[in-house]
Amino acid sequence: MASILKFRVRTYECDSYNHVNNANYLHYLEWARYEYLKDIGFDYPKLLTEGYGVYIARVEIDYKRPALVDEEIQVETLPLKKGAVSGVLSQRITRGSDIIAEAKVTWASVDTTGAPARLPPEYDLPGLAPAK
Repeated sequence: MASILKFRVRTYECDSYNHVNNANYLHYLEWARYEYLKDIGFDYPKLLTEGYGVYIARVEIDYKRPALVDEEIQVETLPLKKGAVSGVLSQRITRGSDIIAEAKVTWASVDTTGAPARLPPEYDLPGLAPAK
């Protein structure tokens, strides 16, 4: 299942060239991942209260084109891979048909000590795995 987050680029996210600063793409990707989790029915705040977490272990971003002030862009998030305690998400930032950036994000589930741990069954949702 793909999740789509649409929004406008805000002035304070841009550098002196009116391009979105590269660091802000990480914020966009994180916001979109959180919306993706909500879209698949994953209650992240509740997971935390139960002593588990989902850490980001790696982010790979390929920047293709700049995003500019006040443009409407969107972030599409979908699962690429799911293992016992980790997975990989694909994220693509676009403006219309133009690809702004593409990312692969590796996540891992952890227990209260930060050690890798399987998600409790009620959080191991089908939406975390790629469609078959």
